[in-house]
Amino acid sequence: MRRGQKTTRSSRRKKEKGSTLVEFAIVVILLLTMFFGIAGFGHALYAYHFVSNVAREATRWAIVNGSTCGTDGSCPSGPASPTDIDTYVKNHVPPGIDTSKISTVVAFSPPGANDPAICTTAVNGIGPTDDAPGCTVEVTVNYSFNFIFPFIRSTALPLSSTSEMIIAH
Repeated sequence: MRRGQKTTRSSRRKKEKGSTLVEFAIVVILLLTMFFGIAGFGHALYAYHFVSNVAREATRWAIVNGSTCGTDGSCPSGPASPTDIDTYVKNHVPPGIDTSKISTVVAFSPPGANDPAICTTAVNGIGPTDDAPGCTVEVTVNYSFNFIFPFIRSTALPLSSTSEMIIAH
């Protein structure tokens, strides 16, 4: 009788030999999918952090380079234009961000802003100057993010951040 049980046990082991490999394959697929998903969303968070930070930094750069900054020699480049602000954004791109997918929209004295009269009409023969001290500048940075692993999302994820400040100089 022991002999019959022994053959039954050994035949059961032979039947279960491949089950460990199958279980391992299923677990590895699930773990790799989870790790790649975490890495993909981490990269997306990195890209959004860049977009948010560079929008604030470009706005700050624009407010200290207003229309009067050239009169006292405090800014050698002169007043900031939308092209200058776009160049500022593209010059501050960290590794891992594709500069060709970045767009910058600049609005001096956007509609609805509570700006001084010089921003929209001439005052004492000067103006209108939408980049004068007291006027508002709004910088929007857009980035089209693509996941490295296409099984997360196959289309681009639009990331955008807007910053608005009052021109100080």
